[in-house]
Amino acid sequence: MTSQPDDQLSPAAGAARSSILPAHYALDNFFDEMFAPDGAVRPHYQVLHQQLLALSAEAFNQRRHEADIAFLYQGITFTVYFEQAGAERVFPFDLIPRLISRAEWERLERGLTQRATALNLFLDDIYHDQRILRAGVIPPELVFGARHFCREMLGLNVPRGIYAHIIGTDLVRDGSGEYLVLEDNLRSPSGVSYVIENRQALKRVFAPLFERYNVLPVEHYPQELLRTLHYVAPPEAVDPNVVLLTPGPYNSAYFEHAFLARHMGIEIVEGRDLVTHADKVYTRTTRGLEPVDVIYRRVDDDFLDPLAFRDDSLLGIAGLFNAYRAGNVTLVNAIGNGVADDKAVYAYVPDLIKFYLGEDPLLNNVPTYLAARPSDRSYILANLDKLVVKSVNESGGYGMLVGPHAAQAEREAFRAKIMADPRNYIAQPTLPLSRHPTYVDGELRGCHVDLRPYILYGEKVSVIPGGLTRVALRPGSLVVNSSQGGGSKDTWVLGD
Repeated sequence: MTSQPDDQLSPAAGAARSSILPAHYALDNFFDEMFAPDGAVRPHYQVLHQQLLALSAEAFNQRRHEADIAFLYQGITFTVYFEQAGAERVFPFDLIPRLISRAEWERLERGLTQRATALNLFLDDIYHDQRILRAGVIPPELVFGARHFCREMLGLNVPRGIYAHIIGTDLVRDGSGEYLVLEDNLRSPSGVSYVIENRQALKRVFAPLFERYNVLPVEHYPQELLRTLHYVAPPEAVDPNVVLLTPGPYNSAYFEHAFLARHMGIEIVEGRDLVTHADKVYTRTTRGLEPVDVIYRRVDDDFLDPLAFRDDSLLGIAGLFNAYRAGNVTLVNAIGNGVADDKAVYAYVPDLIKFYLGEDPLLNNVPTYLAARPSDRSYILANLDKLVVKSVNESGGYGMLVGPHAAQAEREAFRAKIMADPRNYIAQPTLPLSRHPTYVDGELRGCHVDLRPYILYGEKVSVIPGGLTRVALRPGSLVVNSSQGGGSKDTWVLGD
């Protein structure tokens, strides 16, 4: 919005000049969540816009301070690894919420449900009949060569046939405003605790605004999650005992582990708190050993059982996999899910949807080039200055080259990596990610955002309204990950 008449800014010009909203907010040819290309405020943002106009910078900063203090006292922190030696700091949170209309959300919800259903069918298939491989829809070497394909899971029946009980699917909007799936997270997606805490923070500091909007709730997520965990318990477990397995307090997401365990009313445990006997799992208590039926695990596959996987793991439980294989304990999410969120397999998800459901995808992928394909590899190597290159198994913004912003030396280093191990890399065009007004360093500016909705797959598929809007706080950055210095916003799905 390079220029804007005063009547679009505010009913009173004086209010506009004293508010945090600048007289000129630059759109810079990006899709903006709040403003249309002509500078007009989008209809569902009108009320929020008027509230921001009436709020002085001093009043806004006071509310920011109140939210930061609340986050600090509650220990809502995250480790920023790109800094030397890492830094534990308050989770960066911007007070200006992202708004999604009900109609727009319903389209997203249908697309996410479709995708979650197809991915679960894919996991069940590749660990059993492998129909999709025999049909030639996806190359077998791509599946069997995936780092997280788990041969020990072949032929193992998981409770109710559900592998990915909790999914975090990352969405972005391109220059036209179309939602695209950037990636799927089917192992241990994190961040949902910030969704709930962000909502609580905004309710405290912007209570009148909630009275003007009908915002769909998110606070029920822990109860929905607990119902999902109970649903997939072993059949003989009448009153399932559920625990959350954490790597411990030094893990960067420990706040979330403790938060979810507390709100579900279940025990949080480390590997040393559990023991196996006769293919059953028990937790040590002051009353003696108590059987465990469901483990919501936030420990990676390789570290779950030193007898079955990495023998140097101090985080897991010896004999856990035997108990899992015997059907005496349920692991959420299932072991071996990582093959389905491998970034090379991601390129085939539209084909999976068509194969298993007979439907066209409701949400499109970002165009993706596989370095394992000779023709794609040639294109990638010839266009490193235009593409985003990703390692297929990395996350959190690591193992990635943003070609247009990278130095020549970085591009050449990635060229060597791609040629040495093509299977390990994919590339995508540099998308003009949508932006949202964000208050950074004392001014309001457009920052790039994505959206991670959370999907629960139990008796039915449910999507928590909204999700975690992550925002790139560093100027010009496209990397929204918290571990790389990004922040978050509350996401409001508006009711009728």
